[in-house]
Amino acid sequence: MSNLRFTLLQIIKLARVQNLAIIIISQYFTALFIAKNDVSAYSVLIDLELFLLILSTVIIASAGYFINDYYDIKIDMINKPNKVIVGNKLERRPVLIWHSIYNFIGIGIGAYISIWIGLINLFAAFLLWLYSNQLKRMPLIGNLSVSILTGLSVLSIAVYYRTNEYLIFIYAVFAFGISLIREIIKDIEDMKGDEVFGCRSLPIVYGILKTKLLLYGFILSFGFSISLFLGYQSNYILNLYFLILILPSVYFIYLLYKADRVIHFSHLSTYCKWLMLSGVLSMIFI
Repeated sequence: MSNLRFTLLQIIKLARVQNLAIIIISQYFTALFIAKNDVSAYSVLIDLELFLLILSTVIIASAGYFINDYYDIKIDMINKPNKVIVGNKLERRPVLIWHSIYNFIGIGIGAYISIWIGLINLFAAFLLWLYSNQLKRMPLIGNLSVSILTGLSVLSIAVYYRTNEYLIFIYAVFAFGISLIREIIKDIEDMKGDEVFGCRSLPIVYGILKTKLLLYGFILSFGFSISLFLGYQSNYILNLYFLILILPSVYFIYLLYKADRVIHFSHLSTYCKWLMLSGVLSMIFI
């Protein structure tokens, strides 16, 4: 029994429970506070198909974490040796099997809900595998793929409800932007191991200084884009939220400018998570 518990604990760690919790909260909040319209909150919470949609998203994301750690054993042994699970506390082959089973279940559940949700899950599963196998070793392309999937997890609620698509789209763009910035920062954080094994991430190809300049450009571009999208709708609370967000964004840019050690970029990555969570919580007031 103790061995079983130990293994289950490693599986939970491998699945990045904190990140999965953010996905669950994001999708439920999108359904509850943006998409539901005249449907009661109780009806949303007991909606079995919505629950299955969110469950399928979580299962596909977990499979993505499994295959990512499967391919990144050697890199992770350099970047974060104390956190390596696959090949250390869990054998590699079972992890690969779980990855396949999880994808099969996640795609199947999605297809049960609707053909479109099934196709979204199939696309996500394939892209996560391709990311872990190839794309993450290429400059920017890997970052974009993960960020697209982050935004897609929000958009899938619009696909399910077919209401307030534009408002949900704004949040999807916000999620995409924060995710892209965080993924690039993680590349800077993981430069040491990535470089040893031939990865060509942005900071390795262009250096930290040019990567920072690119991040400044992305931050300004996303800020401008969201401002443009907000101009086509008249939601006072949402406008106020993104106006207030300017202050933590400016502070983020300042921290990014000062960052020159791995620990600094690790803190910036966590900062991005908090910005993402604040965006999700703002849905309550929409």
